[in-house]
Amino acid sequence: MADELEPVTPETEATEAEEPIKQRKNGLYPGVSDELAENMKSGWADTELHGLEPIAQAAETAARRAALSTRFPGDRLVIPSGNLKTRSNDTEYPFRASVEYAYLTGNQTEDGVLVLEPTGAEGHEATIYLLPRSDRENGEFWLSGQGELWVGRRHSLTESAELYGIPAADVRELADKLREATGPVRVVRGYDAGIEAALHDKVTAERDDELRVFLSEARLVKDAFEIGELQKAVDSTVRGFEDVVRVLDRAEATSERYIEGTFFLRARVEGNDVGYGSICASGPHATTLHWVRNDGPVRSGDLLLLDAGVETHTYYTADVTRTLPVNGTFSAIQRKIYDAVFDAQEAGIAAVRPGGKYRDFHDAAQHVLAERLVEWGLVEGPVERVLELGLQRRWTLHGTGHMLGMDVHDCAAARVESYVDGTLEPGMVLTVEPGLYFQADDLTVPEEYRGIGVRIEDDILVTEDGNRNLSAGLPRRSAEVELWMASLRGSRD
Repeated sequence: MADELEPVTPETEATEAEEPIKQRKNGLYPGVSDELAENMKSGWADTELHGLEPIAQAAETAARRAALSTRFPGDRLVIPSGNLKTRSNDTEYPFRASVEYAYLTGNQTEDGVLVLEPTGAEGHEATIYLLPRSDRENGEFWLSGQGELWVGRRHSLTESAELYGIPAADVRELADKLREATGPVRVVRGYDAGIEAALHDKVTAERDDELRVFLSEARLVKDAFEIGELQKAVDSTVRGFEDVVRVLDRAEATSERYIEGTFFLRARVEGNDVGYGSICASGPHATTLHWVRNDGPVRSGDLLLLDAGVETHTYYTADVTRTLPVNGTFSAIQRKIYDAVFDAQEAGIAAVRPGGKYRDFHDAAQHVLAERLVEWGLVEGPVERVLELGLQRRWTLHGTGHMLGMDVHDCAAARVESYVDGTLEPGMVLTVEPGLYFQADDLTVPEEYRGIGVRIEDDILVTEDGNRNLSAGLPRRSAEVELWMASLRGSRD
């Protein structure tokens, strides 16, 4: 990795337009000669892009901004994308724009801010504040660690306005404008400390929380574009699971990391990234709900719990889990536990319908699992007593699902009455993912159960007349899983 220059931050870019770019402390060049500086200013072709088509979701983002405007008449609304975060020294984590900002604009660049200025008692004018193309007069484009020749070309403000359908302005001037702003203001907090500092005397936590809650609840029902993106994410995820099954013998020769890397390749080739840290849990690791170390052995005879999802380039993620026998065949006890989880998931999916309570699918799945635990003699019945006291939770541990979208646990800031105590509507997308987990050190269950963890998870769209399983491309029944695995292994070569 090249290592010569001092990075420029958004806070210093405005002043550095008039001042030389600061050199890195231990750079190999002592400075820039006047002759070289002048040479670098000229001789470059005009690369401005013309006639750009709006992004695919431009109509949807405009409708979302209109709904936001209607909800908060007369308020100035400020939604930042966020800033780069340092990973170590002068390297940054890959940037991912805030969900609220990306949802309303479709833009994904760091340091961006969407501002909705009230036009009176009703209505707003939207402006997207962005960094313009890196400066060629002061040398930023080749001297700054965030300059064009180091990290790639940014869109010009004119190009951005065409792409996103929003007038664009220089974000380096925004903080001063916000300091001078009058009237009620709301900001989405937690993404841009500089913007928040400029507004510190104009906002309140209560009013800002109302903005965040509204934007979270607005995502509960997905539009057609979002549903299409989620299906795209799921389809890539299905292919990622197929990739993993084909290389399980190589994972046995190495570790869970081989599974993680295999799925990650599919996510990066077909999407933006994985939507969350992949859980590649083999053997007793499958009893740890969020096992993301992925450094354990993969052994024939054990189960592999793979919980992973591809994120599309527009940030919509799948969230799918399959529990697979590493050698392709379930043992008797593995099949017994797996089939119980499958039956619970079937009951949960059947409960997903418009007009039903959100909690219904969880209650249906938990009832089946409690029945099996009583039947196996692991807990004393009757089933109603077990559920009332929550005794099944020793082995079921988690809720049976969650909303899904641009966040893997989407709409998390929504009010309880709108989410878990709410009613399902067409366009909602949620996971149904019951599980049974018998810890390796659990002395309350027979030894043959210990160290077995099973979860089955699918992404379910609520439709006008019921539901659709977006991830139906992956088999779920134990016998079908075995046939599927055998066919993939047989076709690998």
